[in-house]
Amino acid sequence: MRCRPDPHGVVAPLVNNDQPFVTLYTEMYYRHLYAKLQPTLEDRFASYDNYCIWFNYIFDSSSPADMELPTNWAWDVIDEFIYQFNSFALYRSRTVRKSHNEEEIQQLRDHPQTWSTYTVLNVLYSFIQKSRINEQLEAIKEGRDPDEVAGEDGSRSLYKTFGYFSIIGLLRVHTLLGDFTLALKTMEGIDLSKKSKYARVAGAQFTIYYYVGFCYMMMRRYSDAIKAFSHILLYISRTKSFHNRSAQYDSVTKRSEQMYALLALCVALCPTRLDDSIHTTLREKNGEQLARMQRGGEESLPVFEELFSFACPKFMSHGPPDYDNPANNIDPLQHHLKVFMMDVKKTMLAPTLRSYLKLYTTMNIEKLATFLEMDPEELRSALVVFKQKSRQVRWTEGSLLDGEMVNISDLDISLEGDLINISEARIGRKFGDWFLRNTAKYYAVQDTILNKYPDKREEKEHKDKRRERREKNVEKNANK
Repeated sequence: MRCRPDPHGVVAPLVNNDQPFVTLYTEMYYRHLYAKLQPTLEDRFASYDNYCIWFNYIFDSSSPADMELPTNWAWDVIDEFIYQFNSFALYRSRTVRKSHNEEEIQQLRDHPQTWSTYTVLNVLYSFIQKSRINEQLEAIKEGRDPDEVAGEDGSRSLYKTFGYFSIIGLLRVHTLLGDFTLALKTMEGIDLSKKSKYARVAGAQFTIYYYVGFCYMMMRRYSDAIKAFSHILLYISRTKSFHNRSAQYDSVTKRSEQMYALLALCVALCPTRLDDSIHTTLREKNGEQLARMQRGGEESLPVFEELFSFACPKFMSHGPPDYDNPANNIDPLQHHLKVFMMDVKKTMLAPTLRSYLKLYTTMNIEKLATFLEMDPEELRSALVVFKQKSRQVRWTEGSLLDGEMVNISDLDISLEGDLINISEARIGRKFGDWFLRNTAKYYAVQDTILNKYPDKREEKEHKDKRRERREKNVEKNANK
């Protein structure tokens, strides 16, 4: 059952067939259909055709589109466009692998360009090129006027907004396709350390930090991934009251659950001190799973697989599946899970090694091998892996791909023949945030008590007045 009036049969005559209005309304019609119902293959084709009409109108070479859209609307269009592209790719793969509906499979064969990867990337790159958004962002970094390089199209708010959000869209698409390096490279123009005017679009901010953090995790830069996830999760916790009233509450909640799961994976692979509020919430949501992963061993592997499968993006293939040999089609999720687990399995011995190494400053390999009941040569290889995994590229400044190699572990080891030298670097705790947070909690508790017991409030007010009078008298006497 369709819950909105048909765009062309009912709405178009009411607005004298105004093309931009009908196209935008049709886009919202299919967005609602995807959200509330199960779209058919014909619906997916029709939605794609409508997007083509909309983008052809914007990219009309004769003159720039003379219209304005709210910033949130522009983000919703790009976000939904990529979502439907991803949904179609997954639907097509699932249909070829499991369905026996030959009619649908033949329709998919006959429409290879519908929702193709090339078409979607072409739209996003066209927005970036037409708006010259990268040149504008570079000019802003250098302190110049962006309008000097914007051109006729880029100076218009519509193209500038779509261009900016298309950069975020490319980050998302390249991540879904499994090219994590290219995904981060597309974000070179956006400086995450500074707030732009588009930072008010919450959905765009969540998308940036989720996909940037995930790319870092897949590139084994766990320290940078933890930083990205912690930043946005702290922002979500501080603006929770606003999101509770938002129409996107469910999507924000689901995305934050995924990021907490990814954060647990990264912390298990790269032990790091977190912000107290983030650490508390992580313990509440994934405490048991985190403890099992931190213990290491074979029993922790299913937990890693479970959290990764829950929290990762919905990966897809670059092109159409093999229709003639469905069994040859590889599930992208299983492929990336296998790659991730290869790195996890190499660190299975790390928690046990840490527990022994923290007890000594020097130790013989044979002695440690006796404790661990393993061959000394195997232990030597494990120590080399432990050393290698404790060093990662960490971002300091520049583009997201830049960084310098640092030791991210609180333990550092070196091998001299059969002797292990161990040094421990203790990370000082930041007490400032702890005192500020608990001071705020104290005042909140105090206000609750005073509101519950009015007599206590009056007594406190009298004490405050007496204290003020005493302070004034002290000042007067001092002046005399």
